[in-house]
Amino acid sequence: MADRAELRGPASWPAVIAALTWLVTFAMLQWSVVRFEIAIVLTLTGAAAVLGWWQSRYAAGARDGRVVPRWLGPVVLLASAVITWQVPLFSYLRGGALDAARWAVTITAIGVASLLWFGERSRLANVAAYASAVAGQLALAVICIVGDPAPRIDVWVMLQQASDVLADGGNIYTATWSGSPGVKDAFTYLPWMAVLLAPGRWVAGDIRWMMLIWSLMVLWGFWLLARGHAHRAALAAGVLVVAPGTITQIDQAWTEPVLAALLVGWAVLVQRGRMGWAIVVLALACASKQHLVLLLPLIALWRPFGWRRVLASAAVAGALMAPFALRDLPAFVHDTVTLLVGFHPIRFANTWFLYALNVHGVTPPFWATGAVTVAILAIASAAIVRRQPGLPEVLRWAALVLLVANLVNKQAFYNQFWLSAALLVAALAASSGDGVGGSRTDTVQR
Repeated sequence: MADRAELRGPASWPAVIAALTWLVTFAMLQWSVVRFEIAIVLTLTGAAAVLGWWQSRYAAGARDGRVVPRWLGPVVLLASAVITWQVPLFSYLRGGALDAARWAVTITAIGVASLLWFGERSRLANVAAYASAVAGQLALAVICIVGDPAPRIDVWVMLQQASDVLADGGNIYTATWSGSPGVKDAFTYLPWMAVLLAPGRWVAGDIRWMMLIWSLMVLWGFWLLARGHAHRAALAAGVLVVAPGTITQIDQAWTEPVLAALLVGWAVLVQRGRMGWAIVVLALACASKQHLVLLLPLIALWRPFGWRRVLASAAVAGALMAPFALRDLPAFVHDTVTLLVGFHPIRFANTWFLYALNVHGVTPPFWATGAVTVAILAIASAAIVRRQPGLPEVLRWAALVLLVANLVNKQAFYNQFWLSAALLVAALAASSGDGVGGSRTDTVQR
């Protein structure tokens, strides 16, 4: 019965604003690869402002008594397919392979939208809509990996060859990458990114096959977060799978689906009270990419998880990384910290740092980026301490912190912004019956 009722009723104007923001932002993100435009930076900043406004409504105790309109989800799905065709799309896929990928997005969008619309009262139809989104993710990955077996991007070359180094028992932080169009002598991720993707290379020849597994785990996490609300799970899965730019995300081997899967997995485990496993999963995320450390203060201040469990996660992450770091500590620090701090700005990153550099020829000081990041962390932390909100609101705060940090960083691209979007969709999946929000008691079994 929950699926029948949760998306019925008059239009909720905040939900409509959120949907329009999603579409405009992803249209700009698809266009952003590989170019810098002031309009893109302004759009991403506007998206952060809308998310901040949304969070402020809940921090002020606001609740929209109306629900997400029935038509809104299908409109977002279909509009995403149109954007995929109409907005310039960067990909190494060519000809029939690129058309096939676009058609996979379109068919998935039409299928999920139709099932959600016409099968609104049928749980079977909602389950079929979710299955269609999963099938769409699978089809897109197959098309992209087969259609572009060797993308010309240093991320893919680095991860492929790092998998070989691991198989040979070598040190990924002293290896060099042959044929890389970018970074050639450093592994810029934390070590468990290589470990978690290597089976794709070892078993099937391409780390992107393992990336597919992690992407499917994100969708499975949405199903678990929705706790039986098949309509909400299908909507969450569908809008992320057909989000404009997904083709590029898969083709380029960007690693954010791994992080999304781990963070969504953490949310599922916390929701179910499996705190021991949640500690381990959060540790894996923190041992895979550096910037997730920004989320630890928020999680530490949220009582259902708390600072003791965050410290435990940090300790586990340290133990997971130690065998790699201690083999050559200076090389590890160089690749994962020093190189990135001093790395030259890439001029098609759509951030305020690059705006200052590209438009005004000014390099902003490091402290300015840090000050803005600390400020958004302080705002989010204060809200969490004061409200001790439900899991959906915590996920939205995490998304906002990462989004703002990206906006002031010297390099942030589609994939980093995509991770914020994935956390927002996870919050939708975990939300209570109002379709958009969450309550303090909605999400954690104590």
